[in-house]
Amino acid sequence: MEKFDVVILTERRYVNPSDVDKYIANVLLEDDLVKKALEKDGLKVARLSWDDPNFDWSNTNYILFRTTWDYFDRFDEFSDWLEKVSKQTKLINSEAIIRWNLDKHYLLDLQQNGVHVCESYFVEKGESSTLQELANQYNLNSFVLKPCVSGGGRHTYKINPETIAEHESLFKELVSDEAYIIQPFQHNIVEKGEISLMIMNGEFTHAVLKIAKPGDFRVQDDFGGSVHDYSPTPEEIAFAEKAVNACSEKPMYARVDVFTDNNNKLAIAELELIEPELWFRNYPQAAAKLSTGIKNLILN
Repeated sequence: MEKFDVVILTERRYVNPSDVDKYIANVLLEDDLVKKALEKDGLKVARLSWDDPNFDWSNTNYILFRTTWDYFDRFDEFSDWLEKVSKQTKLINSEAIIRWNLDKHYLLDLQQNGVHVCESYFVEKGESSTLQELANQYNLNSFVLKPCVSGGGRHTYKINPETIAEHESLFKELVSDEAYIIQPFQHNIVEKGEISLMIMNGEFTHAVLKIAKPGDFRVQDDFGGSVHDYSPTPEEIAFAEKAVNACSEKPMYARVDVFTDNNNKLAIAELELIEPELWFRNYPQAAAKLSTGIKNLILN
């Protein structure tokens, strides 16, 4: 079987799709920019679905997680695969940092390492308290509820005193299956947006500003959010790089989502180390920066 330096990971939907809409076109473009950058650096590259049953993963030196965007809907299967494949080849980012980043409890580790995180409360699986009891306990008015293991806005709800009662039965059902995080509603995300800063091999490359559509609070384009080029301040860049350096090991790539919290402090919204959209199409040079880091990893 053919040997590769790097296999770029995607999911089944994005391997030779027959119907290419704008969303899929962006997926293909992003992966292609990375593939071409790696090939330009002299590396032998393939692009496969992470669950490809016919590929022997020991036939590649590294696998690079890119557009594996179904993993949180197939989490148990993905987790088993991750354990198996990590014994056959090397992962970028590593299995250890992926597993750490999969669960939003990682925010507590960042906080302990001096990175400011917005006010967050964890509701563990099987919690018996009602939403109202938790809101009273933490003095919450309007807040957002989301799973500790999630992506793409799955089971994410904005709740206020007028709607809390209608969410009680759903909350009871949800928390019986998995842990959740509760955060006060962040007004600046709606008013000013959320900044995504891309860090390649430890250094900032580019940023975008994500803005929710009118009437919504979710900035993901799945929900009508828009993305704009953004020039971050030195403070924002330093904050993002500090967050990456606070990880237990240095990730090869990261997306740091930041915003100004309700106390007007720069805060982490998410640190994405698994398969984040990195907007290489906005700044192709970042793909080259990523490739340089991977090439150095292989040569060393």
